[in-house]
Amino acid sequence: MKKIAVFTSGGDAPGMNALIRAVVRSSIAKGIEVFGIVGGFSGMIEGNIIKLGRKETANIISLGGTILKTSRSKEFMQKGGRAAAAEKLKNNGIEGIIACGGDGTFHGAHDIWEEHKIPIVGTPGTIDNDLYGTDYTIGFDTAINTAAEAIDKIRDTADSHGRVFIVEVMGRHAGFIAMDVGISAGAEFIAVPETVTNLDQLYQRILTQGKQQRTIVIVGEGDEVGGATTFAQILKDQYEIDAKVTILGHIQRGGSPTVRDRVLASHLGVASVEALLAGKTDVMIGEINSKIAYTPLKDTWSKKKPIHEYQIQLADILT
Repeated sequence: MKKIAVFTSGGDAPGMNALIRAVVRSSIAKGIEVFGIVGGFSGMIEGNIIKLGRKETANIISLGGTILKTSRSKEFMQKGGRAAAAEKLKNNGIEGIIACGGDGTFHGAHDIWEEHKIPIVGTPGTIDNDLYGTDYTIGFDTAINTAAEAIDKIRDTADSHGRVFIVEVMGRHAGFIAMDVGISAGAEFIAVPETVTNLDQLYQRILTQGKQQRTIVIVGEGDEVGGATTFAQILKDQYEIDAKVTILGHIQRGGSPTVRDRVLASHLGVASVEALLAGKTDVMIGEINSKIAYTPLKDTWSKKKPIHEYQIQLADILT
């Protein structure tokens, strides 16, 4: 291979820029030209492709977001859109692609390999940490640190007023953020999609705290009961308990990546270039037990990544 491209897609995650930097520097070291596709799959269809070098990627390792921008492309979901994207890639002499994103990104990456045989590997860039085939995803560590810092501040107000605070964190269908944040923030209750939420148990824990004591409840946005607003309404209607709601939302995606995310992204960026050169395609480059792992893209979304049972037990004991 003489020319490869890198792009970011779907939700942004802190550490994506560190990955782009690693891909560029690794490629240069191996005598390969590297290009950036600006705007995710939409940029691929439009042919928005730029040359990347040391100058373009200097001083970006500490930046949140992604210098290559990102998008969700409905057009790419159609065969015609993917054909247009493949034509633009071939016209630019691109021989291999590195994609950084989550399951939606990997669906698109798998399709472009299946339909047009352009070698492509994925790297896990999502704060949700929900991709099978890697212990941690790029952005997860920053997100949980951001959320924990916010909850530490909420606790000050909760302590001062003896209030119940329900804090909603991101995670769609996975509770990894809620679980780690809840344990680290000393929450009294953690609700995640992977377990059945017992509202009577929540009520008893609030009573145990006492009327003048604060109670912090962490809710993953994908919990089967609903989000933080739903929890607060149920507490009001069924148990006559007033609760304050805080939805952290997209603040969890922003900010300078932690050291852990920068290092993980750098490892995976270099490994993704090496994987392409070794002839690997249609796989995600992850890290399991501190070693590089290759997982078929289909497996990353079709196989469920579980929260370990010991962590659920730990949360139950500590809350």
